[in-house]
Amino acid sequence: MSQKTKIIAHFDIPYFRYLNPQGEIEQEVPAFAKETDTVVSLYRMMMLTRFFDKKAVALQRTGKLGTYPSTLGQEAVSVGLGAAMEKEDVLCPYYREYGAQFWRGVRMEEILLYWGGDERGSQFTNNREDFPICVPIASQTLHAAGVATAIKLRQQKRAVVTAIGDGGTSRGDFYEAMNVAGAWELPVVFIINNNQWAISVPRQEQTKAQTLAQKAIAAGLEGWQIDGNDIFAVKEAVTQALTKARSGQGATVIEAITYRMGDHTTADDASRYRSAQELQENQQKDPIQRLRQYMINAKMWDEDKEKSLTETLTNEINLAVERFNEIPMPLPESMFDHLYETLPQIYLAQREAVKNGNAK
Repeated sequence: MSQKTKIIAHFDIPYFRYLNPQGEIEQEVPAFAKETDTVVSLYRMMMLTRFFDKKAVALQRTGKLGTYPSTLGQEAVSVGLGAAMEKEDVLCPYYREYGAQFWRGVRMEEILLYWGGDERGSQFTNNREDFPICVPIASQTLHAAGVATAIKLRQQKRAVVTAIGDGGTSRGDFYEAMNVAGAWELPVVFIINNNQWAISVPRQEQTKAQTLAQKAIAAGLEGWQIDGNDIFAVKEAVTQALTKARSGQGATVIEAITYRMGDHTTADDASRYRSAQELQENQQKDPIQRLRQYMINAKMWDEDKEKSLTETLTNEINLAVERFNEIPMPLPESMFDHLYETLPQIYLAQREAVKNGNAK
């Protein structure tokens, strides 16, 4: 580089963390983190998400669900972003945001219905404008940009949150969504759940970028990194980004550093490509244990409350499973019923054949 060359731009990636892995305070926590009711509600939802996750895996193993993606170890990201949102905001999730969905009113049996292969699970009883689970990688970020465009055109004080895995940030859809969000100053927040593994591909083999947050820079957006195992950091950062978005100051990309403690899905075996030592080291950063220790230190929690909560959540999940099991299977011909406003003649004949058991 010539001595006459000058630097024309500098970029920084701020980092958020309040609680270390031992649940100890590293800096002054946000005001909500001192409110017992708020902290307990966050803890309760993280525990519900983990217990639900364990039950869902068991249901898949016994043939009640199809392939299921676990959220084990990533509960703080999901619950934190859900808790930061206002009811009027819109969630465009990928397939590991059960905590956010539960927080926003999605019922457990609806999630089970979806992974059981029944699309009626996407017809949420509450929050009908939230998008359903999105499996095609990174496409939900484009959905979010589209929704944010509509919100801006309508001049509404709302924002959109979309989540994506670290592997998904290598997809063109993600870059396109960020680019349009930057160019049009859209009210959207992109959350990167950096759980270190894109199925069997480790984060260090996906990109040479020092952080995933810095991918925002090329789109003219702010990029932040947070400790995704610290529920306070997640909620606070997403709250700030949403406030910024609703006030017309544009989009933000937030990289949450966490770890996928389970397999990618129930069709995966992570032990084939991940060392037991790596897993053990990251289990020491468990987001639930971190928050629980903070609560104990702050005199918000004890063993009796833990036992009571465990019993309550177990009962709630069992009741949800009962409701799921009681839902009648859809009729085969119902697959035609939501394709068109008026079903074409050729499909009318096919529907009738399926209904009468004469389909070939």
